[in-house]
Amino acid sequence: MDTTHVAVDGWVDAIPAPGPRGTATFDLIVRPADADTATTDTPDTVVSCTSGAPQIAHALLSDIHPATCSVSAACWSNPRHPARPAGFTVHGLEVLDTALIPVLNDMVLDRYGDYVVIFDADHNQVPVFTELGQWVGTAENPDAIATLIDIHELVNGGDA
Repeated sequence: MDTTHVAVDGWVDAIPAPGPRGTATFDLIVRPADADTATTDTPDTVVSCTSGAPQIAHALLSDIHPATCSVSAACWSNPRHPARPAGFTVHGLEVLDTALIPVLNDMVLDRYGDYVVIFDADHNQVPVFTELGQWVGTAENPDAIATLIDIHELVNGGDA
């Protein structure tokens, strides 16, 4: 298995979630390195991260809040299965500064694992679908998406 040690600077835009066996997971939003010269529609990159280090998992679950801090995460690529996208395992985390506050333009589609959500700048509610287009429900706000997905998986036996 190939691993690459990297340091990634970005910000957390959603509440980190507890994972199995004392881990914590979060998405790190990373601006392009040439953000000053890139066009305004150049997308940010979402890096899915996991940490099993007790001090990092605790910090993620109790101290890190969405859009309130930018972080530098020392990560390494760890693809567990060839069919799945590479994830990053965090071995170091440093709070750098107050993060940029992202502004939603019109409508934005985003993925949460096997689920797709639609953010609309004009509404707080977030429609949620499976990746195959099955209706899951509407989360009252972005912080409630994970709860809605958990309930859907519980009712449907983990099938998205």
